[in-house]
Amino acid sequence: MTHHLTRRGLLAALPALALLAACATPSQSPQFPPIVFVHGNGDSAALWQTTLWRFESNGWPRDRLHAIDVPYPLARSDDAKPQPGRTSTAEHMAALKAEVEKALAASGASQVVLVGNSRGGNAIRNYIQNGGGAAVVSHAILGGTPNHGVYAIKGYNEGSEFSGTGPFLTALNAPKNLAGDEVTGPVKWMTIRSDNNDKFAQPEGRWVGLAGKPTGVDTDGPALKGATNVVIPRIDHRETSFSPAAFDATWRFITGRSPATARIEPEARPQLSGRIFGSGVASNDPRSGDFSNNLPVAGAQVAIHAVDPQTGERRATAWQQTVGADGRWGPFTADPATPYEFVVSAPGYATTHIYRSPFPRGSEVVHLRPERIAQADRDAAALVTMSRPRGYLDPARDRMSLDGKPPQGVPPGAGVASAKLKLAEAAQRPVVAEFNGERVVGRPWPAAQGHVTVLELTY
Repeated sequence: MTHHLTRRGLLAALPALALLAACATPSQSPQFPPIVFVHGNGDSAALWQTTLWRFESNGWPRDRLHAIDVPYPLARSDDAKPQPGRTSTAEHMAALKAEVEKALAASGASQVVLVGNSRGGNAIRNYIQNGGGAAVVSHAILGGTPNHGVYAIKGYNEGSEFSGTGPFLTALNAPKNLAGDEVTGPVKWMTIRSDNNDKFAQPEGRWVGLAGKPTGVDTDGPALKGATNVVIPRIDHRETSFSPAAFDATWRFITGRSPATARIEPEARPQLSGRIFGSGVASNDPRSGDFSNNLPVAGAQVAIHAVDPQTGERRATAWQQTVGADGRWGPFTADPATPYEFVVSAPGYATTHIYRSPFPRGSEVVHLRPERIAQADRDAAALVTMSRPRGYLDPARDRMSLDGKPPQGVPPGAGVASAKLKLAEAAQRPVVAEFNGERVVGRPWPAAQGHVTVLELTY
């Protein structure tokens, strides 16, 4: 069945949600079963930060919310062929299974809820169908998972786990009963998708390297027969999991009732911590590649500065630390009304200045990743990147600017999550990123001395 919902805060007022709540069966697990969140391709647990806050704000215990970090988060080009720094579907499933077992042991519960974004949903489906997960999973929620592929073209790159005609998805989608259901019981399944704004569920292939060519999939590709299939207009690929609307639908499906609040309730003394992750096959070896990993950068230094919300100037140094072999930093007690600059430095990386909005609640997944300066950017006096990890930038939908102008290099449609500004001078001044009401102010730093600036949006 498919339910069409409106976007963001209007959800609670719509009759469609009453229908969704009626279709969702309340959990038979304890009142707050453990939930394991599984990130997407190339991502990390950090993307679940606001989702975790929303669950906590509605009373879900923090120690029953588990967000996984897959060490090598990118999929192989061909699932059957080993590839340095990439995971197979089997390795991905094994990482999820280990996290589920850990969550069950810590909580004493008999079942967990699994929530996955994009590729994370592939691991969830594989685990439930082939890894024993059907016995220990009560609910599975898949946001933007390309369940029928990002393309489905016979003979084209079918070794990829993202091929709708390849062996991996063909096996997962094989009918499970006479009704032709594609989901494995007795788990309760829900998918969340966009109506037409998910870059990986498009009939034309410009976002998947097939510009001007048919992909063989359509906007309903993430839906599964036998699941509760929810459609939220205009959300993008990542917002299928990380938006307020996706949280609302997820909460209702798990509990059978509305969340008590749509707000992220602030804490008086938020405790922040996380890990420093790097790039390549080995984080401390610049020669091993520039793709994202979730492996620690041992010996990295992190400094946290309270900054002026209007100018980005430093007010005080709040924290300094050299991380150990596990890459973990913190815990740091933040002021929930203060924006911060996180400075990460490590050999082989640019000194990366990450500016963030105030943190209303504590989090253990404030992961930081230092950047490297690309050869094409070495002519800039200063580099400033506007980044939106939990969603994309859509000029037709969003109100946004970078340094007072429309962000450069952001094409129509929700297809990119960042925009870069190459400045001709590195003079210290405010540089502002604005997106749908969120405002992050930072300062440029000299690229010639190995510095970069990231204005990271939270929402």
